[in-house]
Amino acid sequence: MRSVAEKNHFDDIVIGCDTGVFIGDIMLGKPKDEEQAREMLKLLSGKTHRVITGVSIFYKGQNISFSEVTEVEFYNLKDTDIDEYIATGEPMDKAGAYGIQGKGALLVKRIKGDFYNVVGLPVGELKQKINNLQKINNLV
Repeated sequence: MRSVAEKNHFDDIVIGCDTGVFIGDIMLGKPKDEEQAREMLKLLSGKTHRVITGVSIFYKGQNISFSEVTEVEFYNLKDTDIDEYIATGEPMDKAGAYGIQGKGALLVKRIKGDFYNVVGLPVGELKQKINNLQKINNLV
């Protein structure tokens, strides 16, 4: 990403990010099939997990990287709850097998931290960091 930003987009803001769902020391990616989605959702059921997004921003040769952590607590899910959610197809392209911005919101009891981080991009913090980078470059 750095080489692309420096060679082809030096005057542009270039952002790279990725989000992971962590339960204890286990990282949950996107499920490969419905059975893996079911296993992930059973693992998250009734527990609190962390959603961590790592972000790197390049602008005019400067780089700022940061991570955002949000805690998410799930309700105790019945097998029927999990099966109904999987039937929507929504979990199949989401880390941790759920999307809080969609029907997966019904699985979530509470969150502590940035909602948009769970969606996949902590936009408020990102804007603050971009503002800082632009200020730095205006001073140089």
